[in-house]
Amino acid sequence: MVKSIRRRALEREVVAGTFLNLGSAVTAEIAGKSGLDWVLIDIEHGASDLETLRVQLQVVSGTPAVPIVRIAANEPPRFKRVLDMGASGVMVPYVSTAAEAERAVASSRYPPRGIRGVAKLNRGSEFGRDFDDYFSSSHELLTTVVQIETPEAVNAIDGIAAVDGVDVLFIGPLDLSVNLGIPQQFDHPRFLDARARVSEAARRAGKAAGILLLDPGHLDAAVRDGFTFIALGSDGGLVAAGMQNIAAAFDPHTA
Repeated sequence: MVKSIRRRALEREVVAGTFLNLGSAVTAEIAGKSGLDWVLIDIEHGASDLETLRVQLQVVSGTPAVPIVRIAANEPPRFKRVLDMGASGVMVPYVSTAAEAERAVASSRYPPRGIRGVAKLNRGSEFGRDFDDYFSSSHELLTTVVQIETPEAVNAIDGIAAVDGVDVLFIGPLDLSVNLGIPQQFDHPRFLDARARVSEAARRAGKAAGILLLDPGHLDAAVRDGFTFIALGSDGGLVAAGMQNIAAAFDPHTA
């Protein structure tokens, strides 16, 4: 059966994650074996296509980490493709209304609970071996993460949080700051107010509040502010920073 982090998320346990945007099975395996609770394989902005996604899901399945996949758009066919391949949940970008949140949940669930297409011979159901159990219980195991990235989403946050099947309200900091008209100003009062509104709505609804952080120094404050489904950095960010440090070490010796 699919590995699940949904119960821990809804119990508002702090669960540690990171983004995988390089499309690399090697870094996916390293991340999965690092002690993290979950990894986010990004096929919205990352380098992965469906073939590299499949390999990453295969290698992460051999580690303790739970694989969540971020799709490119809130469109039903995208959900069934990644869930059939064995994702433990879906992160959905740009969810700005309760209706859009309902569509995301429906796309993740089989009829009569939703509209996900049904097939047996896929990784999600162990190629048919566990199909009956997967069909009957996947709605309790798969995690639906909706991204809050617009002022409209913040204004509709209580309605989004109230949707049955929405498990995590996840702030995309860069998109949200840009759409608030304050790009990368993560200490701006408008951004901090939006962040607080998302956290409070999640708490009231019994859901998890999530966020992507780029600085480990911000982790304590995020937890104090009620965020529990937290991603810190990315494989791409680590490699870029490491390569820049290597290049900088040569500066005293090059023109």
